[in-house]
Amino acid sequence: MMDNFQFERIAKTMPFLNNADPELVREFRKSAFLARIPSGRDIFLEGDTVESIALLISGVVRVYKIGETGREITLYRFGNGSSCILSANAILSYKTFPAIATVEEEAEAVMIPADAFRGWVKKFDFWRDFVFDLLSQRLSTVMQVVDQVVFQRMDRRVAALLLQRGRSENPIRVTHQEIASELGSSREVISRLLEDFIAEGSIRSGRGFIEVLDFEPLESRSNM
Repeated sequence: MMDNFQFERIAKTMPFLNNADPELVREFRKSAFLARIPSGRDIFLEGDTVESIALLISGVVRVYKIGETGREITLYRFGNGSSCILSANAILSYKTFPAIATVEEEAEAVMIPADAFRGWVKKFDFWRDFVFDLLSQRLSTVMQVVDQVVFQRMDRRVAALLLQRGRSENPIRVTHQEIASELGSSREVISRLLEDFIAEGSIRSGRGFIEVLDFEPLESRSNM
């Protein structure tokens, strides 16, 4: 049973709980429990049965697929106050997890057993609206990934990634292989594109880092 201190702490990250039906709050406190998940831990592997769903209080989880060739592509990440739509879908449809979910930054999560999660969707309009809103938001993110993979050139996608990361961390701590895994490409392709960026003077690259020297060429490429 979750105590008052734990619930109040969770509600700060998930303020929607403050407006929930009292019965839902009682069942939430009775069934949900806190868990710490270290960085690097796989929460789910492809084909796993989903016995609980995690709502993150802190940390970041990356959800990705690995193809037959061994290439990876990131579907989405989720963090504070959010959860994994593939977990929710697997629970509601009684199917196995279709991807891999790995903790990138040590996470603290509220774990909700699958039976309770399904029951609340049927019983509480408030909880059902929360779940459907979550599904809608993440579906939009996945559709953006599909659009990028199918319709956008790889140099544009690499430039956009460097712009995004470089504006919050410069130099960027990242390897060519990590960029390839993020974008669903190969390290060789990414390395060739980065050499082009180096030649034009927009970046410099070293072991485990890339520094953006000129944002303007990257912005031009990302908008092509």
